[in-house]
This record gives sequence, structure tokens and C-alpha cells, in this order.
Amino acid sequence: MIAVIDYGAGNLQSVVKALKHIDCDCIVTNNKNDILNSDGALLPGVGSFGDSMDSMNKTGTSDAVIEFVKTGKPFLGICLGLQLLFKASEESPDVNGLGLLKGSITRIPSDNGRLKIPHMGWNSLDIRKKDGLYKGIDDNPYVYFVHSYYLKAEDENIVSAKTYYGTAIDASVQYKNIFATQFHPEKSGKVGLKILNNFVEITKG
Repeated sequence: MIAVIDYGAGNLQSVVKALKHIDCDCIVTNNKNDILNSDGALLPGVGSFGDSMDSMNKTGTSDAVIEFVKTGKPFLGICLGLQLLFKASEESPDVNGLGLLKGSITRIPSDNGRLKIPHMGWNSLDIRKKDGLYKGIDDNPYVYFVHSYYLKAEDENIVSAKTYYGTAIDASVQYKNIFATQFHPEKSGKVGLKILNNFVEITKG
């Protein structure tokens, strides 16, 4: 069972629909016990860093995520769900993130207005780790992005894929039981469904 964490900050239906498409049992919940008792947990993200952390703190899901990660069971963050794993974001400089990973979240440079922000649409991945989420996926797959802020990880060893949009972007990370993608696998066609299925398989051990 995968817990899709609902902290009141976005539409979860596309993620749930994708998981059901690959025959994954999932539950949408903000209940701490439901989250901790699941085989894996997924944190989607839509909206701003500050608003989302505020919602997570009010619903108690921030503590639930931290405790879940400590169990060692597989955890997946998507889009803003990746950024929330870090200590802070330039988007909301006075707000503390979850602080589970180290790195900077800053605005994508617009190249003096020549680059459209947000980075929206399909872009290719330079895969650095062929296991985990990318098991069985060909090199340079295209996936779907929607974001204005991006990750630069402090430790390059946790970066599992990169992309380029005006600057090098750490597009996904893998550290112990933590997996996270800046792109939306649930909107990335067959490649995205394969990534989600790989995560489901990881939760099965």
C-alpha cells in the first residue's frame, strides 16, 4: 500500500489515477498512522514552498514525513515534493523546509528575459543512476516539468538525473530510502508510469 500524502495544498488526482493505472493499491491520507503503516509514501507538490510547508505543519504531515523517512521505507517526493525535502527555498526565504537533504532551491535564471519561466513542458534527462527509479529506462528519456525554482544538491552523489534549462538542474535525487523527482512522472506518459512502477516495486522489497 502506498500512502499519497494529502496536506491540502494541491490536486492529487493525477497521481492517484497514474498509480491505479499500474494497479497499485494506494490511499490518500493525512493521517499519521496511515502514513507510517504504509509500505511506501508519496509526497506530491503543487503551489508555493511557503504555503505548502504551512499546510504540512498545520496538518501534522511534516512530522509524519520525517518519521516515515526514519523507518527506512521507500519515500517519493514529486515536483514541489522534492523541494520540500530541503531546508529552505529562495521562493519563501523565511520558511523552514523539512531539512531531510542538503542543497539550495533557487529561481531558474531567466537569462535577462530570454528564457521563459516557469520551465514548462517536456525535457530530456541525463540519467546518473540506472537503478532505483530508472531501472529499465533508456538513456535521455523525455519527462514533463512545471517549475520556476530548481535544486542544486550539496552532494552530487545523491543526484540520480539532471536536465538543462538555461542552467544545469538536478532533476531527481536518490539517497538511501529517499527518492524525489522535480518532474511529474504522473504526467510523463509511459516513461513516467515506468518510473512510478519502479517505485512501487521498490516498496515491495
